Amino acid sequence: MLMTIVGIYTLFVLISIYTSVMQIGYVNSAKKGKAVLLSENDFIKAANYSVAKERISIANTFVDYIVFIFWIGIGIKFLEQNVSYENEALLNIAIVMGFVVINSLISLPFSYYEKFVLDEKFGFNKSTLGQWIKDTLISFVMTLLFGSLVVWGVYMIISSFDLWWLWSFIFIFAVVVLINMLYPTFRALFFDKLTPLQNEELDAKIKELMEKTGFVSSGVFVSDASKRDARLNAYFGGIGKSKRVVLFDTLIEKLTTRELLAVLGHELGHFAHGDIYKNIALVGAMLLGMFAIFGNLPLSLYTELNISQEPYAVMILLMLFMPVLGFLMMPIMGVVSRHNEYEADKTGSELGGAGGEIELANALKKLVNENKSFPLSHPIYIFFHYTHPPVLERLKELGVDIEEIDKRALGEACQADI
Repeated sequence: MLMTIVGIYTLFVLISIYTSVMQIGYVNSAKKGKAVLLSENDFIKAANYSVAKERISIANTFVDYIVFIFWIGIGIKFLEQNVSYENEALLNIAIVMGFVVINSLISLPFSYYEKFVLDEKFGFNKSTLGQWIKDTLISFVMTLLFGSLVVWGVYMIISSFDLWWLWSFIFIFAVVVLINMLYPTFRALFFDKLTPLQNEELDAKIKELMEKTGFVSSGVFVSDASKRDARLNAYFGGIGKSKRVVLFDTLIEKLTTRELLAVLGHELGHFAHGDIYKNIALVGAMLLGMFAIFGNLPLSLYTELNISQEPYAVMILLMLFMPVLGFLMMPIMGVVSRHNEYEADKTGSELGGAGGEIELANALKKLVNENKSFPLSHPIYIFFHYTHPPVLERLKELGVDIEEIDKRALGEACQADI
């Protein structure tokens, strides 16, 4: 059984690295062709950023694999032998959170490099080292606090029910929904400063859009995201009455009013189609599958690992394999999500009135340019990683004829990698 587990994880790592290698080769080939959507310099810059990100991803995947081997080899046993509490609940919390803390510390160098080396080089990073340390510490404390509560909850369920994996799924699924509801509030409290939108004309137009789709929000807010990052973004956070419309100040600065309304119209399209609930249902299906599998692991596996079949061991094994099951689910979630994006684009362009598709197309072009998003990707990479369709496909679906789109460049890039 242990060899099967290791084999599955190894296959996951090999496929992950393969998709990244294919993407790197594809992008390096595509950047030699005619620029698409971007100026020639920005096209090459976006390609180089994409390649650099994939190289970090490969390094991260390789380190994760070494860490995985460490945990199933001696790591879990080490925690089991060196963490001691008479109270069983505290023992389980300490061992699981010890696992979480060690993994977090291992990932810190990658986080630092991506922020202060890669993003700094390409002009995204606006954060100071002090701000990054503060954010990291806040995240660390919140992880310890809320993570411990979740671990305690799962421990109590495992200790109290024969069909514990089903009740644990229900509990964790409820936590996921709660996080979605509270995310905007927690982000405003600890990370971003949110202020009500001061532009009364824009605020009125946004609320008019929301009324068209029946979206009820607790307000439209502006986030001071530019103090950390130069990328453009916006999100609708929360569920029910806790919903908020949050615009990054960078987005307001770079987009025209009509372009901004087109982007928000797209997000409202997701709401109108119930996409947030579809996504939560997909996550729920994945979680249910994970708990069903790890709730019925044979005792022989724990014997092979030389560890006790205790709640902490089950939780650690589940977290170790979460990336694998997530990766396997990603193609399914990607197909659904990309379909939803096309539909949201359609709704967004319709909400924008006459010429709405042009405004949305212009907004997408600006997002590609400002976020240094390389507009071409390998089909295999899209299959495993993309939740959004490639921007060129979105523009084609909108029926927008943009001169910067060179179909020959797209075709040459595809042929070069076949």
